[in-house]
Amino acid sequence: MAHLYDINASKKAANLSINSDLLQKAKAQGINLSSTLEEALKELLVKQTQEDWKRENADAIKANCDFIGQNGCFGRKHRVF
Repeated sequence: MAHLYDINASKKAANLSINSDLLQKAKAQGINLSSTLEEALKELLVKQTQEDWKRENADAIKANCDFIGQNGCFGRKHRVF
């Protein structure tokens, strides 16, 4: 699967605001904030990209389902199982 972003791009510093207690507890547990944020953003990007694709292709998906409903699945008569 192709990547949704350039995985070889350089890192860039970013200023974020976060709940101070949450930050303190995450640091106390040794949680790497940069990698955790990066993983969370990747997951959100994948989900959003999938939702965008479904929305953009909804008409074609419905048309295909309607066609199969009316005409059956292509090659069905040639199946041996």
